Amino acid sequence: MAPSRNLAQDGAIPAVAAARGSSLVDSGVYAGGHRVVSPGDLVSTVAALRQEEGRVAWMGLYRPAEEELNSLAAEFGLHELAVEDAVLAHQRPKLERYGSTLFVVLRAARYVDETEEVEFGELHLFIGADFVLTVRHAESPSLAEVRKRLEADPDLLRLGTEAILYAILDAVVDGYGPVLKGLENDIDEIETQVFTGDPTVSRRIYELSQEVVDFQRAVTPLTPILAGLTGGFQKYRVDEELQRYLRDVADHVTVAVERIENYRNQLRDILTVNATLVGQRQNEEMKAMTEASFAQSEEVKKISSWAAILFAPSLVGGVYGMNFRHVPELAWRFGYPLALLLMLGLSLTLYVVFKRRGWL
Repeated sequence: MAPSRNLAQDGAIPAVAAARGSSLVDSGVYAGGHRVVSPGDLVSTVAALRQEEGRVAWMGLYRPAEEELNSLAAEFGLHELAVEDAVLAHQRPKLERYGSTLFVVLRAARYVDETEEVEFGELHLFIGADFVLTVRHAESPSLAEVRKRLEADPDLLRLGTEAILYAILDAVVDGYGPVLKGLENDIDEIETQVFTGDPTVSRRIYELSQEVVDFQRAVTPLTPILAGLTGGFQKYRVDEELQRYLRDVADHVTVAVERIENYRNQLRDILTVNATLVGQRQNEEMKAMTEASFAQSEEVKKISSWAAILFAPSLVGGVYGMNFRHVPELAWRFGYPLALLLMLGLSLTLYVVFKRRGWL
């Protein structure tokens, strides 16, 4: 780590930034597991930290200005790549070690009941031997409760900056529980929609699948992150009690990863079932349309057949309605009966023909 400098003495933090103090949410200096100083700005925090050996500073920033982070980087020897990531944000969850400083990126998640959506927040942590710097770019996660809970447990807090890292990790992972429950409820509702034939369910399946994928991207990287921390237990002489706490967090992450993978499989199966049901409904509709068309065709056949049958006697009768003087059968005694028989015979012949063809 680069030699420390005093921000208050050499003006490492610009006067305007120190006076503004807009990015500093909370700052505390701890000794023996208790908060001894609650500075109101970064200059006072660093000054209080350097007053005595064995103190630990925890500074929480919200959307800090680039010059503020650069000043803290110079004070605590933060790597420029890590500082750049913290300024730009939109990073994937990861763990990087720069000398004696850890840089951790976490993605917290919150389930919003009103919109039935998952809201994500990004959190950057710089952890050194005597300081923890947290940088947030979103309203969540709020670390006020984490700080309050940790300060209520001096035995844990006196373990140093690793204890603060554990408490933050534990809070982030605990926050995944309600999200998992909310996603599970959404999947149950979608299953009901699928079998009720709701036409909007396909869109909801797609949107929920995207949320599960985003959630998986936030949670899955925690497995290698915790594996990296676990791998350094012996090298960095992490307290055994703290080791147990971190392993417990790792167990919770494993459960969350498994449940998320199960949700993805469920949604994939639901999408397949929905596609099958939609296909069945379409086939049934096509069948109904075909049957209706066939029924109409049958009706047209019947109407056409009866029209042809009725046309035959009309044709014969029309001959006698032409009113010509010399019609051969007019003076014939059997002309009228013959005409009737001809009408009847033609009609019966047509009826038999249409009946055999299935038109009647």
